[in-house]
Amino acid sequence: MQQHLYFLGIGGTLMGSLALLAKDLGHSVSGSDGKIYPPMSDLLANADITVYEGFEPGQLEPAPDLVIVGNANLPRGSEAIECVLNQGLRYTSGAQWLGENVLQDRWVIAVAGTHGKTTTASMVAWILDYAGLSPGYLIGGAPANFETSARLGEMPFFVVEADEYDTSYFDRRSKFVHYRPRTLVLNNLEYDHADIFADLAAIQAQFHLLMRTIPAEGLVIAPSASDAINEVLQQGCWTGIARIGQRDGKRTHAQDNAERWSFASDKRASDGFTVLLNDEPQGDIRWSLLGEHNKTNALNAIAAARHAGVQPQTAIQALCEFRGVKRRMEVIYEANNLVVYDDFAHHPTAIRTTLQGLRAQFSQDEIIAIIEPRTHTMSLGSLRNELTQCCAAADQVIWFRGERIKWDLHEIAEACVVPAKIVGNVNNLIKQLVSAKPQPNARRQHWVIMSNGDFGGIYQQLTAALADNAN
Repeated sequence: MQQHLYFLGIGGTLMGSLALLAKDLGHSVSGSDGKIYPPMSDLLANADITVYEGFEPGQLEPAPDLVIVGNANLPRGSEAIECVLNQGLRYTSGAQWLGENVLQDRWVIAVAGTHGKTTTASMVAWILDYAGLSPGYLIGGAPANFETSARLGEMPFFVVEADEYDTSYFDRRSKFVHYRPRTLVLNNLEYDHADIFADLAAIQAQFHLLMRTIPAEGLVIAPSASDAINEVLQQGCWTGIARIGQRDGKRTHAQDNAERWSFASDKRASDGFTVLLNDEPQGDIRWSLLGEHNKTNALNAIAAARHAGVQPQTAIQALCEFRGVKRRMEVIYEANNLVVYDDFAHHPTAIRTTLQGLRAQFSQDEIIAIIEPRTHTMSLGSLRNELTQCCAAADQVIWFRGERIKWDLHEIAEACVVPAKIVGNVNNLIKQLVSAKPQPNARRQHWVIMSNGDFGGIYQQLTAALADNAN
């Protein structure tokens, strides 16, 4: 039955993707958010979904059949929430709506962890699609191999990026407890989301709630060398395990009967590596993605696809044609010895691995990291000590001090292992960058702009300024 669904917080990656799925299910869809920016704004516009910037009570007239509530800046006391409650409108969370209306009766492949969820989920979906299985998927980004971030697909498979952030103001459990996967990828696990988790143990508790939902006939794919994830598994695991790790010639885990995935780097080709299952070569991957972390993401995706019935050789062929995800080291400008990347990295570990991957590929070039530490964790300063070390692979780092940062970034800049400076205005930053761009015969430069937000619109403004200043 067609319904009018109204999404509060529609601009977020999860909520925007849910809106797209709801549209595909035949519902009338609208929604609102404080600020909406690409790529999600473009995807919603292309789907003819009515989106309001800001919130006015009149947007809920006539009353929708169901309000789907996100968790971004929507606490009790916010005008939107109070309006919904006062009018007695039916409401649910985005994650619960997904679990009950899309994932029910599907073979759910969930990708969880602190880092790499979007890329790994995109890989899994692409492998299944390449193999002719036409999966549904919901991914917190825009995978380049697909036209949209979410689709219903065909039965039985559905790939979902499984976020550990809380569900909504009325449901403080992690979103992923609503998904009930049969195949679970645990990429990694570190402390993050300092606004809702007191410590790593609190995050591990949510991950173990997720573990309790996996059927015995399912599969958990987990790294061999993650103490944080092994501690979760030790709390109770009723499901078979596949282990992911570097090739080391020995068993590094207690489950000696678990299948083991690893890779061997090709020293002759920086863009290639060999995939191994129980130390037996399965094939070689050649691609443009950078970094050891993406090789691990590939192993996770291949193992997940194998559980769904796709042979490793087919998965390897698919990944040779994998084109990445928007805002994951996406090249947005290249000319005259300069390459500019848009990257989503916002945690010290993600910043470090991304820059290390770029350095491994371009050892002689100059790398400048331009970072907006805007997440709740960064704004609270919870990982500030790690920030001094995470840019070691760069030649220089520029820290952007936005309105969210309430602590002094100067202490980070002073303790940074590479030359660092602080800029607090986007226009000034653009002027500084353009004036410092390399000359035609100078050392090649790579500028990596890192933020999980729109960074004050720097991307469009900077590329336009560089183009105007090209001569």
